[in-house]
Amino acid sequence: MIRLTKHAREAIAIRDIAVQWIEATISAPDSVAPDRRQPGLLRSYKRIIEHGGRMLRVVHRAEGDDIVVITAHFDRGADP
Repeated sequence: MIRLTKHAREAIAIRDIAVQWIEATISAPDSVAPDRRQPGLLRSYKRIIEHGGRMLRVVHRAEGDDIVVITAHFDRGADP
């Protein structure tokens, strides 16, 4: 199950990011990399065609059988 932190819920509302885009980014990413600043976190990237082809970055971690989303945003500098 995918769970959103309070910060993630607020961020996707402000940034107009659909939850299904987050789910797609985690389940079928274009690429995945460890977070450079925080060990244990992953960054999953996916190009979102419905949003002008922009690259969505979702920062998340595993917690038991769940995936906890920390934040999500469209990453202008991403080139996975």
